[in-house]
Amino acid sequence: MLVRNGCSGGAWTVAAALMGTMAVGGCAAPVDDAEPGGDPAQTVRGAAEALARAGSSRASTSMEMASGGTRVTIRGEGGYDFRRRTGTLQVILPKDAAGESEHRPITELLAPGALYMKNRGAGVPADKWVRVDTTALDDGNLVTGGATDPAAAAELLRGARTVAYVGEVDLAGVKVRHYRGVADIGEAARHASPQVRGALAAAAKGFTTDTVPFDAYLDGEGLLRKVRHQFSFSNQGRTVAVASTTLLYGFGARVTVTLPDHRDIYAGKIKV
Repeated sequence: MLVRNGCSGGAWTVAAALMGTMAVGGCAAPVDDAEPGGDPAQTVRGAAEALARAGSSRASTSMEMASGGTRVTIRGEGGYDFRRRTGTLQVILPKDAAGESEHRPITELLAPGALYMKNRGAGVPADKWVRVDTTALDDGNLVTGGATDPAAAAELLRGARTVAYVGEVDLAGVKVRHYRGVADIGEAARHASPQVRGALAAAAKGFTTDTVPFDAYLDGEGLLRKVRHQFSFSNQGRTVAVASTTLLYGFGARVTVTLPDHRDIYAGKIKV
């Protein structure tokens, strides 16, 4: 199946390969106007800079969708270096979602402008990597890999607007401040760091709408601990939705990413 994200072309995606009809919903929480100082939108926009100062972290991701009336979730675990804009994730696909009894975990390496995938399957040799130019993807790899690049997830908040402070909650034993708003993808791309700008600029053109609802959770140091985006794009003429959640923890953790040699990158035809 060739899935085209957005309105102008596209490529095979981990997430879209699992999709039939999608529906992702959520419930609204009451808003607490007692934001502890500062402009909520400005606070959220500073999340990417705070992560760069922190250096690195562990990361957990999930991407939720409904396929054939059954809700499925793609999960990822790994780490990310926010200064080098590189990271690694082990992405777990749900069973039987694409006609197979079980899928091997996909190893993903994230780098500026590129996504590398191993154990991609479907005709790719087991010892080879697939390289995807994220600046050429209609979604800028916000959805393609089955996990949103943690840097892109944070940089997208640079386009935050109409942000409301919801209140303080406990997240895995850490007190965090919950903010809800909408991010403008084009605005985020204009203010993004150079390493992420190209991918977000592509996403600004590829999604069916140029805004993305989000819920962001920041700790007392301004570090982004959790962010949930709700993306909407076109799949075979139908508007579909995906909810992507990124959890960040273990700040300062050692993250080592070695990109594959060009000889180890598969250049043949990929079965879809």
